[in-house]
Amino acid sequence: MPPASPALPTVDTGLAWNHRFADLGPAFHTRLPPTPLPAPYPVAHSPEVARLLGLDPAWLATDDALQLFSGNALLAGGATLASVYSGHQFGVWAGQLGDGRALLLGETAQGWEIQLKGAGRTPYSRMGDGRAVLRSSIREFLCSEAMHALGIPTTRALCLMGSPAPVLRESVETAAVLTRVAPSFIRFGHFEHFAARGQTTELRQLADYVIDRYYPGCRTTPDFGGNAYAALLQAVAQRTAELIAQWQAVGFCHGVMNTDNMSILGLTIDYGPFQFLDAFAPGHICNHSDTQGRYAFDRQPGVAYWNLLCLGQALHPLAGEVDTIRAALQAYPRTFQDALARRLRAKLGLSSPHEGDEALVQALLTLLAQDGVDHPIFWRRLAHAVDSGDFSPVGALFSNRAAWVAWLLSYSERPALVDKALAAKLMLKTNPKFVLRNHVAEQAIRAAAQGDMAPLHTVQRLLAHPFDEHPGHDAWADFPPDWAAHLAISCSS
Repeated sequence: MPPASPALPTVDTGLAWNHRFADLGPAFHTRLPPTPLPAPYPVAHSPEVARLLGLDPAWLATDDALQLFSGNALLAGGATLASVYSGHQFGVWAGQLGDGRALLLGETAQGWEIQLKGAGRTPYSRMGDGRAVLRSSIREFLCSEAMHALGIPTTRALCLMGSPAPVLRESVETAAVLTRVAPSFIRFGHFEHFAARGQTTELRQLADYVIDRYYPGCRTTPDFGGNAYAALLQAVAQRTAELIAQWQAVGFCHGVMNTDNMSILGLTIDYGPFQFLDAFAPGHICNHSDTQGRYAFDRQPGVAYWNLLCLGQALHPLAGEVDTIRAALQAYPRTFQDALARRLRAKLGLSSPHEGDEALVQALLTLLAQDGVDHPIFWRRLAHAVDSGDFSPVGALFSNRAAWVAWLLSYSERPALVDKALAAKLMLKTNPKFVLRNHVAEQAIRAAAQGDMAPLHTVQRLLAHPFDEHPGHDAWADFPPDWAAHLAISCSS
């Protein structure tokens, strides 16, 4: 490993480090230091993630932590690098991409990779400045931790540092650096990169690395005649299907499901123009850069499968015949349908499948869409209604009362609802009271931009326990204000 840059000091966290991704070699990344961030200040941190890494949360308040996680120092024992990948963006091959504003600091001995986002230009920045802005960094910090609390696989967020340094987006904003944590930041696009270049040796090296480290069962499975690479594709398809089912059940819109934003581990990654649904609108487009609606909410399951097809194509030199790849990918529709049905039943308090469940769910989704019913509020009110027996607050959400009453009658006849207390318990731990709606994030962002971090920290605490009632904080779970309809989220952050 080359010595640390003499231009930057080093910080010793006391942790032991591995360099398994760094050791893959220069074809996979470029080693370089971060670009220092002027006058950094702390914005937020996650004590839970600190403990996960073996760090004392109190240490994050020190100047050493501030300098390290703002890019003003190097990690003693780390390996600072930007990885290269390629990918399809909005369905079009974009060629070489890579970590244009992210740097891997190192990997703990327990296998957690730590990455700075917004740490300056890299060889893969193209025309970008390599920076992140406070606005989008707050959104990613909050949503990473919120998704984890919802039980949805995701990258995590350790801490967020801000700076008065100006960054030009649609307007002039201020800079920030987000420290992200994951078992791996490898994407579908890493495989596409080497496949597109005909670099089969590196493609195999990457696939072997992923299999041996994250999917060792692919070496011993009898499926596909012992073809570990086809088994890898099947395993990734299954994890992706489970992830997308969770997105659809909770009403999460990713907004930019390019293949370079798809995790090989089935994690939610790269929080850009995301949104949790307000009104239930299946065709909702949360990214105002998505003029064709490619990544609309109801298209996410199909897009994920399309992305898996791209991964399958990239793995073709290793996995073998097209029929084998197709067979591996069939795990996706099967797993997705089963996982989504299971999660929607849980949202309704139905602990076991029953004939007619699918028709019941589809009828409800049609009603929600027709009236544009608020998605999180409906599900939470329904849970409380099953518990109390008073469904009038739920019925108040519908203009077509006759259709609602007809559906409610059918729902009330479900065998699983005989024990209403048990059903309500399942629903209250499945349907969150608090999600990171756009207007909630925006209020935290506006306050933080004025130096007031209290709303951000309040929202962080609520989202860490989204199924609890949190008396006195109902306003954070209320209907969106009128001004929220004018919020526009794009890829530009």
